[in-house]
Amino acid sequence: MVTMVRSVIYLIFVVVISGGLNGCDNHKGRVIPVADFFSTPEKTNFRISPNGKYIAYLGLYRGEKNIFIIHPDEEYSEQRITSESELGVQTYFWANNDELIFTKDKRRDSLQVFAVDRTTLAVRHLMQPSPVKLRWISPTKVIDNGFLISLNERDSSVFDVYRLRTDACKKEMVAKNPGNIIRWFADLNGELRLALASDSVKETMLYRANEKEPFKPVMSNSFRNSIMPLGFSEGKRSHVFALSNINRDKLALVEIDMETGNEVRMIYSNPDVDIDHGGYSTDRGEMAYATYATWKQQRHFLSKQTEQVYDAIGQKLSGYEVSIIDRDTARNRFIISTFTDTDPGAIYYFDLSSDELVKLTDNSPALKDCMLAEMKPVTYRARDGRQIQGYLTIPRGAAGRKTPVIVYPHGGPGTRSKWGFNPEVQFFANRGFAVFQVNYRGSTGYGKEFWSAGFKEWGGKIQDDITDGVRWLINEGIVDSARIGIYGAGFGGYSALHGACFNSGLYACAASYSGFTNLFTYLKEIPPHLKPYLQMYYEIIGNPEVEPDMIKTMSPVFHSEHIKIPVFIAQGGKDGWSAVNETNQFVQKLRKRKIPVTYILREEEGRYFRNEDNRIQFYQALGDFFDKYLK
Repeated sequence: MVTMVRSVIYLIFVVVISGGLNGCDNHKGRVIPVADFFSTPEKTNFRISPNGKYIAYLGLYRGEKNIFIIHPDEEYSEQRITSESELGVQTYFWANNDELIFTKDKRRDSLQVFAVDRTTLAVRHLMQPSPVKLRWISPTKVIDNGFLISLNERDSSVFDVYRLRTDACKKEMVAKNPGNIIRWFADLNGELRLALASDSVKETMLYRANEKEPFKPVMSNSFRNSIMPLGFSEGKRSHVFALSNINRDKLALVEIDMETGNEVRMIYSNPDVDIDHGGYSTDRGEMAYATYATWKQQRHFLSKQTEQVYDAIGQKLSGYEVSIIDRDTARNRFIISTFTDTDPGAIYYFDLSSDELVKLTDNSPALKDCMLAEMKPVTYRARDGRQIQGYLTIPRGAAGRKTPVIVYPHGGPGTRSKWGFNPEVQFFANRGFAVFQVNYRGSTGYGKEFWSAGFKEWGGKIQDDITDGVRWLINEGIVDSARIGIYGAGFGGYSALHGACFNSGLYACAASYSGFTNLFTYLKEIPPHLKPYLQMYYEIIGNPEVEPDMIKTMSPVFHSEHIKIPVFIAQGGKDGWSAVNETNQFVQKLRKRKIPVTYILREEEGRYFRNEDNRIQFYQALGDFFDKYLK
């Protein structure tokens, strides 16, 4: 009896300390475990069958991802249809209502493609293992027992197009890459009819009326200008929908006649930001809406039917950002994804005819009901007067106090930070740090002038924008100027190391995750399949052959003697963009000067850590690093 009483008391104590048996209650400042933010979700990649009767997803079986099927019309019963226990399923799609095509995780860079029957569970090899890279060609669907893929099998630097036959289990070459094609596009019938060529500085669009004809150049433009095809139009065979900034600064949604290369109409544009990818229907060949991101994602509807569906879902999920991630052919059954800045959200099934909404899974169950920090937009002026936008996340309960801050430059740099749920941001905020995200010049989404303003400014005005943002935070009295750290991955990691070299007086510490230390090496190690972009890289970053002094000036590896603050560095041994021996030497130079260094090297990992244990250990060490030097 005494033992039982003690057990009950202990259980009550654990429940109180942990915030409850279910969900998350951290309103009193509880530090959420690292694994809750960065563990691999148990269920991902939901896809609905063409007839809407079956929902597929990737779930775990014996520690590996496998395909499971949900039956909405049979009380949501489930079945597992693959049993991969060594190499999990990597990608998949519905070939028809009964069969799914999937690839497995690579072993020794060996690609494998299979088909599985959901009724018999029979698995067929569609393509024998091969040490190649695969790129899917949109639309990804089986037509007349075949679908298009591109492989760099013949030459590692170029991708040819093949039609993989699901009946004969063999591939047939459809188009041989002459060496300059960087993207291929198929029409709604699965015919390869559009290609984008590049000499690294100039891009050329190639078109043909059918697969029996040769490709012919239609239009050319500098890479600083963009035409990004979304897909063919159902209405007119030679017309495609595209994003274009030709003769304008911002990307607009347009329709182009590929026979003439003329823009026949501008469908939608925004005066402040680029139009994004999204809203194109690959099965109907129509634009349902245009998307764009100001400080939050927005939609301009072009289809009344789609707008009504979003309205119906929005009424049930008020307060959440909602996206339709898949739908049946009849547009009656949908897979829905939700999120906010403080909630990782969930995946739902929605039946329009019955008005039924069913949650399939929480995206991060461990964070459900956690009280996380809001992500607010901010704007400031750089030293040359340019307006810079970003986001600031203040820890809950920190109002009226100057908090320590982690400056968090995004990677790329040709991407941008967007409003939404970010596990790294919330991880830091939960530990009491404000998080400052900067969309510095060179970021995409704000027009080509803003993007190109970052060319050859990796170590210059881009870093000035970040520094000016930090000084703005200090002048506004928002953060504690003595407790500022900087962290990023990829280019963000490079920015952190650059800040450590040249702004050690501003930052208390710096952390780099797979950040670039030597831009000579970065440009030298560009993978073969990206070689067509080499001259473009030179225009954006700098040419090491004719501008070696600039490249050296920008590379942290040559300026380690200026670092006076603690540094955290994490890298994978198979990271193709950074040489491990150079990182080792960089770390050794710092340690020789008695600079505190936390160094995590995982020989088996690539650019970013895929193994869950490695990933969680990395973030645990990163959190400890900032706790030590900012608190």
